[in-house]
Amino acid sequence: MPPGHPERPDRLRAIAKVLAHDVFDPLDRVEAPLADEGMLLLAHPQTYIHRVREAIPAEGMERIDADTVVSPRSWDAALAAVGASVTAVDDVFTGRADNVFVATRPPGHHAERDRAMGFCLFNNAAIAARYARKAHVAERVAIVDWDVHHGNGTQDIFRDDPSVLYCSTHQMPLYPGTGASSETGAGNIVNVPLAPGSGSDLFREALETAILPRIDEFQPDLIIISAGFDAHHRDPLAELNFTEQDFSWATAKLMESAGRWSSNRVVSLLEGGYDLEGLGLSVAAHVGRLMKG
Repeated sequence: MPPGHPERPDRLRAIAKVLAHDVFDPLDRVEAPLADEGMLLLAHPQTYIHRVREAIPAEGMERIDADTVVSPRSWDAALAAVGASVTAVDDVFTGRADNVFVATRPPGHHAERDRAMGFCLFNNAAIAARYARKAHVAERVAIVDWDVHHGNGTQDIFRDDPSVLYCSTHQMPLYPGTGASSETGAGNIVNVPLAPGSGSDLFREALETAILPRIDEFQPDLIIISAGFDAHHRDPLAELNFTEQDFSWATAKLMESAGRWSSNRVVSLLEGGYDLEGLGLSVAAHVGRLMKG
């Protein structure tokens, strides 16, 4: 990314730094494999995949839109993000792990079926959900997105697919402008927009009154978290006031749901989070809670 861009390599360095603490020594750390290009077809048409690949420059940088930049290694990075996501699905369905946190760039939840935007090229969460349905015969997958920005791409891909429940809390108004509570898809979309300045109480109320009951009704075979940490009060791109304890609490609640319905299977995929200290604190709280099983 160009200098000053918020979606920068330092994000993963900040995560690696906090996860180097000895409390995280029990983690099983696995390098992300590159996905087969055909895996992208689970959520995107071939024409779009070809268009993204053709946009990757041999040198320098190219803009796909005002926010989304690609450079020579962007294709491999995107395939690694997808590869890590589907491998995580394999791990929880084969019993190699109860849950997995995937720390990769680029993020994915803004990538629509045929449009890259918001730093995202391919929709990692959507591909992972479709892969779980195809490879592990999961009848129902729930995606819970607590990134401060609405996951317009995930909603776009699943708006007519009742086998996937998509639930999002996000700031509104804010980029990308979608995510009104009236946007319900095929009855499988749950949007709980939060006003700027909202904090812990409203976030927890949204989960407990609007999202967790829908998960219980849906009874998913897998829960995927679009784990953006840019609702943290330190983050420069938005105006919600969550703390790292909120992410720990929400993780625990979703793990309880997974215990009831999906044999503890949780796959958490990194989305946003642009203040490095806030990101590190939030990931540490999130992963620490996942490790408690």
